Amino acid sequence: MQVFVVDSYEEQCAIGADLIEAVVRSQPDCCLGLATGSSPVGIYQELARRFREEGLDFSQVSTVNLDEYVGLAPDHEQSYRYFMDSNLFDHINIDKAHTYVAKGLGDVEKNLEEFRAVLRDSHVALQLLGVGPDGHIAFNEPADELHASAHMEYIDESTIDANARFFASRDEVPRTALTMGIGEIMRAKKLVTIISGSNKAEAARKLLVEDVITPRCPVTLMKAHPDSTVIITKALAEQIGYKG
Repeated sequence: MQVFVVDSYEEQCAIGADLIEAVVRSQPDCCLGLATGSSPVGIYQELARRFREEGLDFSQVSTVNLDEYVGLAPDHEQSYRYFMDSNLFDHINIDKAHTYVAKGLGDVEKNLEEFRAVLRDSHVALQLLGVGPDGHIAFNEPADELHASAHMEYIDESTIDANARFFASRDEVPRTALTMGIGEIMRAKKLVTIISGSNKAEAARKLLVEDVITPRCPVTLMKAHPDSTVIITKALAEQIGYKG
């Protein structure tokens, strides 16, 4: 596992964008696995800047997202389709027909069948990941057992608390989501995980300091991937006692 320890969130995003750009330039028709939440926003802003100012071309790229809330329409401001459009897709020259975010409305089982079919046909060159305070990846919450394939997940109370800031009230946060399974995430050729903030310390410690892989902290499974990169801030590294 390759670990970058940097001074700031801006540096994290620059390195994350570098890794994505390298894939896009070497394989113009690649498939990227994308994440939502606060962690990747700066990476998406930097990629959009590189498109505008440096000619980074996304015209042949396809994408698939990790997850989507159940019950939110794609134009809902907190849906992950809306997030991707407003933070990245509207600002680069990607064909939105080649971008996939699972459906939040309609029959859940049919939506899962479609999601799994898309994932079976996608060969993800790079999967971008964030981490929840409890170590969850996508919406794969800590549990005794984890799912290999896409499924509906009941969102943990701590994750609801963490995401409540994006909604008018905690009560508006959806209680279920469709998410990639751990097996599908691990199929990606390369994983890039960005971690910052003191509230992620316990998850980061289990990933980078402790010699453990446990479904009780799903991010620890990233240690088992043959090409896994983690980008953390120096402040977080010092907080968890990571020496490199």
